[in-house]
Amino acid sequence: MHATVTFNGKLPLVGLNDRGHETRFDATMEFSGPATYASPMDTVLEALGACSMMDIISILKKMRRELTLLEAHLEAVKAEEHPKVFTAITVRYLLKSPDCTAADLEKAARLSMEKYCSVGAMLRASGCSITWSTELV
Repeated sequence: MHATVTFNGKLPLVGLNDRGHETRFDATMEFSGPATYASPMDTVLEALGACSMMDIISILKKMRRELTLLEAHLEAVKAEEHPKVFTAITVRYLLKSPDCTAADLEKAARLSMEKYCSVGAMLRASGCSITWSTELV
């Protein structure tokens, strides 16, 4: 795995991975004005949601469940002092499905968060507490 992040004299920074996919990173700074893109910390939080959702989707598809909509709503608490790392994250998964049960969704979320989600594992290893809940809508 390889990536390059480039600053060309102005924000946003442009990340490029070894598969050619770009990610733009931004921040509100005195020299650049208001941010147009997500900050690096925003993308870490979003990556947790995306990583766990990929697991949940895969697990539910293997159970032969149909998914109409899956959302992860994430709330993070950051440390007061630098480095302002995440200290706690709460994830709320909302699923719309014609045939999935609450137990199916809970099982998939638990497997993701406790076994498969590498982003969650990295955050927990840094001392961040992660809790989640599930809801069929």
